[in-house]
Amino acid sequence: MLPRTLSLRARGAPSILCRQCLLRSLARTRQQTRSISQRFLERKANAKRDWDAKAELISEGKAPHLWDIFKDRGYIKDIAGTDKQISELMRLKRIGAYVGIDPTAQSLHVGHLLPLMPLFWMYIFGYQAVSVIGGSTAKIGDPTDRLQTRSPMKRVDLAMNITKIHYQLKRIWTNVDEQAARFGYVKENMVWSRALLNNSQWYNSASFVEVVVRLFRGIRLGPMLSRDTVKRKMTQGDGMSLDEFVYPLMQAWDWWYLFRAKGVLMQIGGSDQYGNIVSGIDAVKYIRDHEPNPHEKIPSDTLHTPVGFTVPLLTDSSGAKFGKSAGNAVWLDQFMTSTFDLYGYFMRRPDADIERLLRLFTFIPLEEISKIVQTHHEDPSKRHAQHMLAYEVVALVHGKKEADSAQVRHKSLFARGGNPDAESEKVDFYPKGEPASANLASAFQIDIELPESLIMGKSISRILHAAGLADSASDGNRLTKHQGAYIGGAPGQPASQNKGMAHGELTFTPIKNWFPQDTKNFLIDGKILILRRGKHFVRVVQMVSDEEWEASGKMYPGEPGSGRVRMLREALRGMRKDRELDAEGAAASADDDTWSTSSEPRARQLLRHSVRPFAQQGPRSAIMKTDVIDSMLEGVGSQRPGRKSRVDWRSSRRGEKY
Repeated sequence: MLPRTLSLRARGAPSILCRQCLLRSLARTRQQTRSISQRFLERKANAKRDWDAKAELISEGKAPHLWDIFKDRGYIKDIAGTDKQISELMRLKRIGAYVGIDPTAQSLHVGHLLPLMPLFWMYIFGYQAVSVIGGSTAKIGDPTDRLQTRSPMKRVDLAMNITKIHYQLKRIWTNVDEQAARFGYVKENMVWSRALLNNSQWYNSASFVEVVVRLFRGIRLGPMLSRDTVKRKMTQGDGMSLDEFVYPLMQAWDWWYLFRAKGVLMQIGGSDQYGNIVSGIDAVKYIRDHEPNPHEKIPSDTLHTPVGFTVPLLTDSSGAKFGKSAGNAVWLDQFMTSTFDLYGYFMRRPDADIERLLRLFTFIPLEEISKIVQTHHEDPSKRHAQHMLAYEVVALVHGKKEADSAQVRHKSLFARGGNPDAESEKVDFYPKGEPASANLASAFQIDIELPESLIMGKSISRILHAAGLADSASDGNRLTKHQGAYIGGAPGQPASQNKGMAHGELTFTPIKNWFPQDTKNFLIDGKILILRRGKHFVRVVQMVSDEEWEASGKMYPGEPGSGRVRMLREALRGMRKDRELDAEGAAASADDDTWSTSSEPRARQLLRHSVRPFAQQGPRSAIMKTDVIDSMLEGVGSQRPGRKSRVDWRSSRRGEKY
């Protein structure tokens, strides 16, 4: 029998809650459930069975152990834990591993590839691989081996760096799949697992009290003060601030979050990160062993104990730090270091270093590397090993197509008729008629400038067109209608009330056709917009004043006054204003009746004559008309040799986008 209160309500008695409040209260108390299919459980059980069988083969010496591969390739410098402990842990359990990167620059450089390579190998061998962008820790900066405090990073710069490095890592991970397939590794969808995270995702929602109670309580000042980094900065540097002092603890909290949420037991770091890794292991153990909730207690056995290792610091035979060229970093962004220059950097590696670099930076089997080196020694002048190394690195960073192109251009340096100065093909617009792949997006420059009058006064569809993410303003309207493009901002908030991205995060919300004045809500520090179409094509638009834009001489698609008809009309006016046709030109115009010294009416007549044949040909007429006007512009420029006309100036502006 129902309780009296419920029975009264069932008979129509009034409730003390209105309908809206009742629905809200029910929504708060309703637990979200997610069903797990039997098929998923079967796949998980099969994957566990296969892993156990592989572990048995490794113990019998019938299958390779990844930890032994790391040793053979030279990835291991310092170990946090014991060799036997890590070997058994990797054999018995499909652990997770992570590499953290602070976005202190706009691009990764060659030095970042070294700690990432073991992570790529773990991914291929079925372990969970996690790469973490330090959106929060970059606000402080790692003080390791520094005597001077880092300058605070502006919010605009941090957002730019996070965006560019995020999509750079996405492209590299896509290329890892392609590289693995090239060398015979077959991807297993239920086994190969990777993630790209930003530690702002948990730091922006973490309680300061929770961090203090769960982490700081177990840390003693003595070991932290005894660290070499702290001693050197306090005695030889400008002192150590509290935020720099607790930086290792922030990195440790990252590890604890990944340990609890993703099962990450291993951290891989650069040669200078050993102290941070050891501090992280101690912190994770303390939090694990002092879990207040008995239902969330994690065992403290070997299979649940964190470990880590560092990769060696690479220097060339001259002692210079690897990844530096004439004092400048060798970047993985082809707009900062071109694919040709990246290929050339590895081509210049000395013979004494080439075998070690092939082991570290490629997926080539060790037996093949020995053969490559042997072939190289037969005729070192051909630099066979250097070509193999440079090709594999460029293929990993920029894709096989770019690697093929860079190799051809470098080999043409020694071939007759070659063109070594040829540039890689750049992409200015979202591709049409071909897949919008990650490697194609690498040739799509992320950061551009657009004038304030466009950003603040025009519709978002015109901004998408100007940024090269839409073919036209109408195409931009179609994208916004179907929510096919995205803008960096707070998800779920309307444009008129959007608070923008949280500091240090990279979040997107679908673009809709809002009022032009609402676009300012998405500006970061009133300076940049982050736009995206598809998975890989991103623009970070920096807003500049109209005066700066005009002085730069650049043009953007859809800019007022930049249409081809307007350009032809301006060209004809320029001819008339600059000078009268000379005698030779006048004679030529009398012969073919094409050019004359008449003024505006003759220009209008010529313009009408150029487009008249295509007036009745439907939609195709626009394309044909464009072709005719382009040829007319070229004709006008050819009529004025020996002097740079307005036509030449305008054409040069058209060629220099953004």
